[in-house]
Amino acid sequence: MTLTLAIITGSTRPGRKGPAVAQWVAEVARGQSGLKVTAIDLADMELPLLDEPKHPAMKDYQHEHTKRWSKAIEAADAFVFVTPEYDFFAPAALVNAIQCLSQEWKYKAAGVVSYGGISGGLRSSQVLRGLLGNMGVMAVPQSVPLPMFANHIDDKGVFTGNEKMVEGLTLMLDETAKWAKALKTIRA
Repeated sequence: MTLTLAIITGSTRPGRKGPAVAQWVAEVARGQSGLKVTAIDLADMELPLLDEPKHPAMKDYQHEHTKRWSKAIEAADAFVFVTPEYDFFAPAALVNAIQCLSQEWKYKAAGVVSYGGISGGLRSSQVLRGLLGNMGVMAVPQSVPLPMFANHIDDKGVFTGNEKMVEGLTLMLDETAKWAKALKTIRA
C-alpha cells in the first residue's frame, strides 16, 4: 500500500529557512519504502486569515484559496509538519492554515520536525501536536527537534542533518507510516 506523505513547510516569513529543512525531510522520506512524498509550502498557498463564511466543519468553501488548500490536504494520507518556533509557539500562519479546514484532517497521521536555537523548537512542536490531536489527527509521539539548526545549513542554503537527526527522522517517519496505514482503513 503506497501512502501519500505531504511535507508541510509551516513558516511563511521572508528569509525563512523552513524550505531547506523541508527539503532534507523530503530526501530522507523518499528513501522510505511505500511513501509517495509531496511538498506543500504554506507561502505558496497564500491563505489569508480564516475568511470562509461557513464553519470549516461544513466543508462548503467559497474561496478558491481554501478549495486549493482543502484539495492538497485531502489528497494526503499523512503529514510531516516542518515548523520553527516563534515566541514559544508555532507560526500563526501554520495554526491558521490548520484551522481553515476540518474534515480533511480526520483520521490521518502526522509527525513534527521543529527547528530553532537551543531547544530545537520543542515548544512549537508540543503546541502543534496538541492542535493536531484536536483536529482528529494522530500526531505520533516521536518528534524531531533540530537544535542550533542554522549550524547545519551550508553557504548554498542546504540543510544537512547529522546522524542522530537522520535516525530520529527515520524513526518518526516509520511510526507515521504505520499509523497512516492503519488509519487509511478507517477512512475507506
